[in-house]
Order: sequence, then structure tokens, then C-alpha cells
Amino acid sequence: MKASVDKDTCIGCGLCVNDCPEVFEMQGDKAVVKGDVPAGKEDSCKTAAANCPVQAIKCE
Repeated sequence: MKASVDKDTCIGCGLCVNDCPEVFEMQGDKAVVKGDVPAGKEDSCKTAAANCPVQAIKCE
């Protein structure tokens, strides 16, 4: 599974980092993806995407 963050949409709230720190981190005022979603963290990634207030995250 791969995750992506639309930097133009991201508001930098940090919820994704709280939900799935293995995949997301903050760089400045935007969230970024560290790499591919590790095995066993797919549900956390999907939770982060669902909880994003501006739907800036996609997990595919």
C-alpha cells in the first residue's frame, strides 16, 4: 500500500501523524509521507486518511 498527501490541500493539523506516525511526519507546516506503508499499518493509514479534515490523504 502507498500513501500520499496533497500538499496544496493539507492544512498541517497533524492528525495523520498522531494516527499513523510510521507513515506520516510533519515537515514545516505540512504532512509528508515517509515511505511505503509498512505491513500491519494499513488500517492506521486508512484511519489517518478518514480522519483528515480536508481529505488530503490517499491510501492505495
